[in-house]
Amino acid sequence: MNVFLTGATGFVGSHVARAYAAQGANLRLLTRNSSNLASLEGIAAETVTGDLRNAPALRSALEGCDALVHVAADYRLWVPDPDDMYKANVEGTRELLKLAREVGVQRVVYTSSVATMGFTKTDTIVNEDTPVSEADMIGHYKRSKWLAEQEAIAAARLGQYVMILNPTTPIGPLDRKPTPTGRIIVDFLNKNFPAYVDTGLNLVDVEEIARMHVEALDRGTPGERYILGGENLTLKQILDRMAAISGLPSPKHKVPHAVAMAFAFFDENITGKLRGKEPRATVEAVRMGKKMMWAASAKAEKDLGFQVKPIDHALKAAMEWFVANNYAPQYSKA
Repeated sequence: MNVFLTGATGFVGSHVARAYAAQGANLRLLTRNSSNLASLEGIAAETVTGDLRNAPALRSALEGCDALVHVAADYRLWVPDPDDMYKANVEGTRELLKLAREVGVQRVVYTSSVATMGFTKTDTIVNEDTPVSEADMIGHYKRSKWLAEQEAIAAARLGQYVMILNPTTPIGPLDRKPTPTGRIIVDFLNKNFPAYVDTGLNLVDVEEIARMHVEALDRGTPGERYILGGENLTLKQILDRMAAISGLPSPKHKVPHAVAMAFAFFDENITGKLRGKEPRATVEAVRMGKKMMWAASAKAEKDLGFQVKPIDHALKAAMEWFVANNYAPQYSKA
């Protein structure tokens, strides 16, 4: 099978690339001029240099492929200019789907996000049928992923084979950037996490997400959304899990959302707008944190054979990888 994969240099995408390589797929990987290719070491694949913001130039890369696996996205919770994010996430997805139809790519797997689901400020566990609209999307990243997902749904309604996967919060090794959740782990390991806010996340093993990207080519219903999640945990519970693994202390002080919002507003305006650097905290992230992002994956379990696994193994693997790659010092507990 010939597979064109976008986002292979990213956290989830690198695991997806390895999952396809393990199945013997002939891989063609989209990279950018600025991409760090370290996560692709050991993977036999052809690389193509391009950019989602200029998707029409990728026509030749799609030709001769049996499947398009579109993992790439501009994933930032703070952007000085959101136009590029919409060009990459929305317009890029629309154009890739169009090109796939035109050159005869038979199957598409689109990586959306659990961010497009209908979360509330309560501890409600959402699923694919929970009511949601564009008005529920907080910030440019969520809105752009919502709009991109609508492009995938529309293409499926027109008869294109498009499987839509909605991972929750992936955890595991190779998180080089790192992702916002990876930064939580790094900050904890570096003892830069003195307090926490009352929020909740669903953590999922990144390797199980990758396995589903292979399974989705042959299982499930095109046009349907499939949440790929693991354990629903409060932030405090996540920090306690890391403390149990590492022997490091878990923060005991809870910060009210109003205080976190004030800090984020200051950091975003001073660090971001005045200094031109990415702030450590953003207003968008704090607003998102008011909602418990807890989800259920029963549909993916039934249709795709997805497995909800305890997160401790993946969490430990992530922590060990960050230490081994000098993001944080060695901790003493084995």
